Amino acid sequence: MIIALLKFVFLKNFLNFQGRASRKEFWYAFLFNFIVTALISVIFRNSTVGTILLGVWSLAVLLPFLGVTARRLHDINKSGWLILVALIPLIGEIILIIWLARQGDATENQYGPVPQDNFE
Repeated sequence: MIIALLKFVFLKNFLNFQGRASRKEFWYAFLFNFIVTALISVIFRNSTVGTILLGVWSLAVLLPFLGVTARRLHDINKSGWLILVALIPLIGEIILIIWLARQGDATENQYGPVPQDNFE
């Protein structure tokens, strides 16, 4: 289940900025990214290899993560461009986290139907 979700987010749906993403889809992608980043940081602590790996990993997940974040905002009927609110120091990040944690619209909205947690 989790492997299928990660394949869906990072391989099949990685450049999709349209539609909606459930909380489950977003937060599992976030958790996976956090765990991989933490593992690289711990294993390659203070080394050039670790810095390079973190840079490569960050670039590799940048577009998929922006896509799933935009789709998550669509689920609460907000524009994907509101990702940019995170550029406001501290307050913007808090606002974005609150939005991303909110339950999505229970009915179809302007961005599409209610997302199904079917990741095949």
